[in-house]
Amino acid sequence: MVRGRGVRGKWCGALLLAAALAGGASACGPETPPAPGGPASGATAPPAPSAPATSDTSDAATRTPDASTSPTTGTSTTTGTSPTTAPSTSPTSTSTAPPGEPRPGEVLVEVVVNGGFAGVSNQLVVHYDGSWTSRSGTRPPRTGQQTPAEAAELRAALEDPAYARVPNRPTGSPIADGFQYFITYRHRLVVSGDGERPPALQRVFAALPEGGPPTSP
Repeated sequence: MVRGRGVRGKWCGALLLAAALAGGASACGPETPPAPGGPASGATAPPAPSAPATSDTSDAATRTPDASTSPTTGTSTTTGTSPTTAPSTSPTSTSTAPPGEPRPGEVLVEVVVNGGFAGVSNQLVVHYDGSWTSRSGTRPPRTGQQTPAEAAELRAALEDPAYARVPNRPTGSPIADGFQYFITYRHRLVVSGDGERPPALQRVFAALPEGGPPTSP
């Protein structure tokens, strides 16, 4: 019995040597289990596929040139900004009068005369700047210009508080075939005849160009 075990031991040793030389597993010893996911023990793993080589020259040939690396043409694309012209600060001269004051061309006073033997109807218009226009019947109108002093005197006579108290209608008896004067100043109408006039009204007539509208036809 002891001899049989010795023979078997030699036989197993020979098998282990042969298996080691052949790269196989021992038929007598316990088999080593394969690693999870790996090939079985004794099997040769297939070689890993080699990745295709990347050609640097082909990439360089097919690479699209970037816009940032394109050569410059030397033409400047910078647009200059034109200077802005500053608005003029010089005062603008206007002929507009201050608020509450009349314009120079505005009518200051209008005097119309009617009556007489020929039945005239003539007109005199005076403006604030002293210019005046006189119309007599069918004749062409006549124009003129008062001096600054004359224009100031006429305005003072019309603005006199005494003139504001002049009656709107004459108080005396009318004169046959006489003239009637219609004076309009600031929308107020004063009617006067050839008779005696109040001093304030007489002052206005004295300041009118040519003493008032013409009485001739």
